Amino acid sequence: MTTTVEATYENGVLKLQSRLPLPEKTHVKVTIQSEALPGQDAERRAWLRLSEEALTATWANSDDDVFDELLPR
Repeated sequence: MTTTVEATYENGVLKLQSRLPLPEKTHVKVTIQSEALPGQDAERRAWLRLSEEALTATWANSDDDVFDELLPR
């Protein structure tokens, strides 16, 4: 079962905003997806730009045009 809930991290503890429909002592796995900290968005955009440039250089080349001729139309 997968459930997504909102929580707040306070003094080393995740505090859920609502109760979960789980029996006491149920073992769960927690995945953390936090909002970006100041400055992280700029760094992420820079990495995405570099990745896009690298992929474009790899895929957008005239050497692969020969394969267009082999594809059935």
